[in-house]
Amino acid sequence: MEVAIGLYEASQHDAVVALWHHCGLVRPANDPATDILMKTAWQPDLLLVAVAGGQVVGTAMVGYEGHRGWINYLAVGPDVQRQGVGRQILEHAEHRLADLGCVKVQLMVRTENRRVVGFYEALGYVEEPVVATGKRLSAVP
Repeated sequence: MEVAIGLYEASQHDAVVALWHHCGLVRPANDPATDILMKTAWQPDLLLVAVAGGQVVGTAMVGYEGHRGWINYLAVGPDVQRQGVGRQILEHAEHRLADLGCVKVQLMVRTENRRVVGFYEALGYVEEPVVATGKRLSAVP
């Protein structure tokens, strides 16, 4: 599949949010519009969007704070999955991180989304013996 991966544009907002909903990535505590606003205010060059046939078909929200790279909101539309889009956008994200000097990238997979672990393993990712913890610093909107 011919895919163009570029930076997020405001005109893609509704399509990106719809894709995240369609892929089951949105949770009540994470408003996608707020997440996009925060990302575009901080490292806007790391919010990637894959487009094919004029349609948003994938995304990756990439982060780097100087120690580790992170990939969030990696999404591929169900109708174009298993066509290489996920691999292309993940590799693009990895190259962007490497260009910044990042030597290790991490991502988290929700326990209810275990079916994608094989996808990541096929691309060289390994499950690490860590416990992810988190703390909300603001109230749920």
